[in-house]
Amino acid sequence: MTTLGIIGAGHIGSQVARAAISAGYDVVIANSRGPETLADLVAELGPKARAATAVEAGRAGDVVAVAVPLGALDQVPVEPLDGKIVLDANNYYFERDGRIPALDEGTTTTSQLVQAHLPGSKVAKAFNHIFAREITSDATPSGTPGRRALATSSDFPEAAEFATRFYDEVGFDTVDVSPLSESWRVERDRPAYVVHLTADELREALPKANRVP
Repeated sequence: MTTLGIIGAGHIGSQVARAAISAGYDVVIANSRGPETLADLVAELGPKARAATAVEAGRAGDVVAVAVPLGALDQVPVEPLDGKIVLDANNYYFERDGRIPALDEGTTTTSQLVQAHLPGSKVAKAFNHIFAREITSDATPSGTPGRRALATSSDFPEAAEFATRFYDEVGFDTVDVSPLSESWRVERDRPAYVVHLTADELREALPKANRVP
């Protein structure tokens, strides 16, 4: 069975862990404060989860999800993620992260920044335009009428394909918004951000996004 490494055990990371375990994955999860601080979460997640350092989670994961504040991106280890698919849940909150001119000016995207930090990885945008609690509460089986869709973007087809499969396994349809340079369409303050949309509705929302809000 595939092991999902998760770097970042906040609201999104912990919910992705719950979803992954319910879909049959093993999970190795890390935060910035040390594995011992994740004892309660791991106890809740059960025997398919264990806590680790970020380096250990990166090495253990066949695929790795990164769900840390954008301002902490430089703390994500690079070498353990080399060659791996990385699911990037980052969003840019300037109130938290400080101003990043390239994002303010629309010359890059949050996921492109992650890809630049992890040049040997295959980054796919995932889980950035949904409230954390809805990762589990809005999940429905494949074929459910009105099933919610989430977007992914990647410069690597195999990464987008994995994100699509993983979304389906945990309860969502997928709209592929590749390459990474187009991932701004589901970033903060765009029409698809934290809105319950079906795949058709999400496709309709994407062209309505402005490059610089």
